[in-house]
Amino acid sequence: MALIAWNKDLSVHVAEMDRQHRKFIDLINDLNDAIVRRKTRETVGGTLDVLLRYAGMHFAEEEKLFALYEYPDEAGQKNEHKKFIDKVAKLKKQHDDGSTVLGTAVTDFLSDWLTKHIMLEDKKYGPFMNRKGVM
Repeated sequence: MALIAWNKDLSVHVAEMDRQHRKFIDLINDLNDAIVRRKTRETVGGTLDVLLRYAGMHFAEEEKLFALYEYPDEAGQKNEHKKFIDKVAKLKKQHDDGSTVLGTAVTDFLSDWLTKHIMLEDKKYGPFMNRKGVM
């Protein structure tokens, strides 16, 4: 069973960002599945690495939109993105060096962060981008 499921309430009404958010959710679910099924340390680490790289790509794509259309809260969004990447990169390093074992608390954090970020921050840029013609 998925930890987090896409639903219409998560839509920011920007098709490409909605598609990327769905993929982000899938990757969190993949990581949760690897942890719950007690996959190898290498498998869990690899899954977390894919998630981390995807998050970086997704945030870069959002930030390109923000810059292109002069989104007023670009700086706030970039700050939130950086904090997320830094936190997940730290978890990845701790996992890789063996100082921590990733558990479902990590995927709970990831799913909570993403859901709240979409609902409280990303949904703000949807109407702004739509007014600029980005659908």
